[in-house]
Amino acid sequence: MTTAVRQITPVADTRSLSTLPRVDYGDAFLVDVASPLARSAEQWMRVILEDAPAVVRGRLLAGWKSLGLKADSDGPVLGWQIRASAPDYVLLGRDSWIGMPGELLLRRTEHGLLFATFLRFGNPIVRMVWAAARPTHVQTVASLLEDARRRTQSPSGGQG
Repeated sequence: MTTAVRQITPVADTRSLSTLPRVDYGDAFLVDVASPLARSAEQWMRVILEDAPAVVRGRLLAGWKSLGLKADSDGPVLGWQIRASAPDYVLLGRDSWIGMPGELLLRRTEHGLLFATFLRFGNPIVRMVWAAARPTHVQTVASLLEDARRRTQSPSGGQG
């Protein structure tokens, strides 16, 4: 069975959407979804983050806090600020208490979605923090995307 979620290397045009002064870490995932153009990129990001089960949202919030990402109760997408938005992409960002600001990018394509994470390491300690957190991050993102894909499938089970 082939997986509908695949980790890829983020390409330069994807990284160019980041507003961070530099990107010290970047990853990207492609996910096959039915009708990717039926929702805007922001709507897809909300499906992935805000429509996740409550226990998953709680784990995300706790994880982001443990990584020193500043909580923003007014953040329009599960505490993240929208830094850039167009119908085909949305870039979310959070500042950091410990020197590791992050961004999440969602870009829709004709065949699916690209979800990317960008981080800047402001000091050597956060680089070590991220090295320990990275495997959990990769597993969590893949799981989030697979869950969103399952929740948005057409009743017939078809994929776009």
